Amino acid sequence: MLNDTELREFLDLKAAEYNNTGFITTDPIQIPHGFSSREDIEIAGFLSATIAWGNRKSIITNARKMMELMGNAPHDFVMSHNEEQLGRLDRFVHRTFNGTDLQGFVRSLHHIYSEYGGMEPVFAQYAEAHSLQKAIHRFKMHFFEIPHEKRTEKHVSDPLKGSSAKRINMFLRWMVRQDHTGVDFGIWKKLSPRQLSCPLDIHTGNIARKLGLLKRKQNDAKALAELDNNLRKMDPEDPVKYDFALFGLGAFEKF
Repeated sequence: MLNDTELREFLDLKAAEYNNTGFITTDPIQIPHGFSSREDIEIAGFLSATIAWGNRKSIITNARKMMELMGNAPHDFVMSHNEEQLGRLDRFVHRTFNGTDLQGFVRSLHHIYSEYGGMEPVFAQYAEAHSLQKAIHRFKMHFFEIPHEKRTEKHVSDPLKGSSAKRINMFLRWMVRQDHTGVDFGIWKKLSPRQLSCPLDIHTGNIARKLGLLKRKQNDAKALAELDNNLRKMDPEDPVKYDFALFGLGAFEKF
């Protein structure tokens, strides 16, 4: 077992090893990296993160299909689509996220941008000093305050209902964290990296347990709070940089 200093040094080393542009080629973050405008990056990132479960190659392939169905202009499509164009999305499917869900997401994103000025202002309004988990809950409320299919609600997780909200926490890392290495975008300035939570999945959870950073067995909201607390002890200003270390050790090194 490593002591606290040794563990921090080890994870700092691994975070630096994986937090570089080479990471992009194997990760869904490559989809928003295909755009240059802020709004396109946001929407491409949000939709790509939404389907980020299962086989990584399949995630990237299907996220690219989503962009193609939107004419590779996601913000313009969200804001200016007509019903005929929206109908093109019927053919999309990624696991349980289908064309109906994608159409609902486009309508809800149009609502968020039209009524609230985008996603960042919603999260910023409800953000707490060291957490965005309640802000995710409130974002979901606003996202689904227009008419929608009930089935689509399951594709935006709610931390206040016990979810670790892995995919939306990953999206927030992409938008908020300023890593200066060209991976995360850091385009949302109303929020701080210190408010972010680690995207908790099977890889990060298993490695965190092996390293003594997490005792809880389920990958749920309580486990996320426990992991966040321990990561913030090592780096309170940028705790989610350790996502790169934990995920890399689990997914690439089978640590």
